[in-house]
Amino acid sequence: MAALVIAEHDNNSIKGATLNTVTAALACGGDVHVLVAGHGAAAAAQAAAQIAGVAKVLHADAPGFEHGLAENVASQVLAVASGYSHLLFPATASGKNVAPRLAALLDVAQISDASKVLGADTFERPIYAGNAIATVQSLDATKVITVRTTGFDPAAASGGSAAVESIAPVADAGASKFLGNEIAKNDRPELTAAKIIVSGGRALGSSDKFAEVLTPLADKLGAALGASRAAVDAGYAPNDWQVGQTGKIVAPQLYIAAGISGAIQHLAGMKDSKVIVAINKDAEAPIFSVADYGLEADLFEAVPELVKQL
Repeated sequence: MAALVIAEHDNNSIKGATLNTVTAALACGGDVHVLVAGHGAAAAAQAAAQIAGVAKVLHADAPGFEHGLAENVASQVLAVASGYSHLLFPATASGKNVAPRLAALLDVAQISDASKVLGADTFERPIYAGNAIATVQSLDATKVITVRTTGFDPAAASGGSAAVESIAPVADAGASKFLGNEIAKNDRPELTAAKIIVSGGRALGSSDKFAEVLTPLADKLGAALGASRAAVDAGYAPNDWQVGQTGKIVAPQLYIAAGISGAIQHLAGMKDSKVIVAINKDAEAPIFSVADYGLEADLFEAVPELVKQL
């Protein structure tokens, strides 16, 4: 049986999380197909066909798919689900919105946040904020899986030559409608895709200090800016900068944590980073337990000095 990856896209291009999900699907064994459900999304379907390892792209085009409404996408996946043993979604806001609906419709147990594929029916997933790894075996004939993208390398976005097959779109469920969105504009790399992240915690004391101290370092490194939940809750940084269990899960090449104590919820979101640098004046801060390099110092002195050296 084949595996089906439900692509995340903007009707023009495929989002990076889909590439990691394709890698997870390949590990399940069998052919990998990709579903692109959108409106005017021919370009996204062609981009999906170029992904290395993809054997076929299913393209469903209808106005009801334009904004990825969960009810409509879940119904479309359900319409083709009988031909697949594995249905995989990125564990993003979109994937987490659709996958549970599909699992309920299929009456199967969802496997959430899979971080490793051990076999066609056996997976690893983090539990207790990443402090333990559970090995889960599913006996369901159809497995609905959300994939923790930081656990898998992205498949190559080019090099593939899959056929694109147009399929009949399901009718609009009419259960919800798109009213509008507000997209934050940011000149920096997107947090979950950034190779370098500079994060700040509550110790910065204000949004002005956040910008004054961390922005020059991020500018020097071409980095994205992140924040702990405490900093976000205090209003020092916007919500979309939050890294952690209740924020974004990241795994950059370099993660610099300035003034972050390292609560378990924050560590769950960034401990898979390749190199972790911690700057904190508290020698007992938990962040030092996962850091590759730790600097016990006042961040207001250490960070500007680091910027000078760079």
